[in-house]
Amino acid sequence: MGRWRYFTQDPLTGEVLHSALPLSGVDFGNELNGPGSFSATLAPRWAAANIDSLMPGALIYAEADSFLRWGGLIWDTTPEDGVIKLEAAGWSSYLVKRHDTHGELRGRGPYTFQDPCVIIRDIWAYAQEQPDGNLGVVVDATTSNAKAGTLEEPWHSYWYETPELADLVDDLVSETGAPQYTNACNYQSNGTIRRRLVLGYPRLGARRKDISFTTGVNIVSSPPVGYSGDDFANVIIGTGSGEGTAKRFAVDPVRDGRLRMESVLALPTVNGNDVLGRRIARERKRRQIMGQVVQITVRDHPAAPLGAWQIGDDVYVAAHTPWVSFTGWARITADSYKPGDNPDQATLTLARADSFHYGSEAS
Repeated sequence: MGRWRYFTQDPLTGEVLHSALPLSGVDFGNELNGPGSFSATLAPRWAAANIDSLMPGALIYAEADSFLRWGGLIWDTTPEDGVIKLEAAGWSSYLVKRHDTHGELRGRGPYTFQDPCVIIRDIWAYAQEQPDGNLGVVVDATTSNAKAGTLEEPWHSYWYETPELADLVDDLVSETGAPQYTNACNYQSNGTIRRRLVLGYPRLGARRKDISFTTGVNIVSSPPVGYSGDDFANVIIGTGSGEGTAKRFAVDPVRDGRLRMESVLALPTVNGNDVLGRRIARERKRRQIMGQVVQITVRDHPAAPLGAWQIGDDVYVAAHTPWVSFTGWARITADSYKPGDNPDQATLTLARADSFHYGSEAS
């Protein structure tokens, strides 16, 4: 991989504050339904000369091969053990420092049976229409079948509760079957930078048959295969739409010679017992299978060039250790690059791919 470059930018004017910061100990990555992170250190003599470009609120980017790998906001610049330590986070972290001071996102709400994607776009529109609040983040035009708010309990944002905008977004993506997001950035044809909140539904990412990760090929070392009792269940209790005794309810048990372990799957938008039955049967089969690779370190390779994946993608993993092997689909929920130590490697955090569904709630 080509030379890495780190630079900072004024969040309001777009002016480049420093075109090539001499950073070391760099570690950055994106994540699912979160801002991701960036950390690095800088020698004090460099920091003293460039302190204005390192102030909290400035934008910082990581670039390789003229391709933006990461972008976000600097949050902390702190002397530590003879160096200056930088901490940054992706675009969605900005909403932690923003609140609804008008109520109902300045008249956009309240919402009943509204697509959470619409509300997320409204939250960002509200944040960025305030004076000096325009970060230039573009939210995808994705739509979903999920719903927020009911006639009995509309979705509200009350000014007197001074709600944190980040909490509003987190609540909208935390429900089962909700849309998902990650942060991204890229150069546009005119040389400007597009800062983007990527929205996905029914899930973020895609099943990638064009890339794969295999021990001895592009997996650097044998990863551990974990077995979690928290994830195991041989009985699934499902709930659907409705309230009280009118709520849709189903149980899918199996006797497999193991101790009975139950898990509840709440699907508030599912109206039919047949759909509910199919969904909990699928969940039960998934939870009966134990064994998961939770993290792999990979090198740049034609089987999967660095950066070829997106957060949320399903990728085929064949990981072999002296004790156990894992082969199957895994979902990338976060990635991490450490260019100073291993410029041609990345660490991927994985989840069981069958924990996530491509179809709609009605499938």
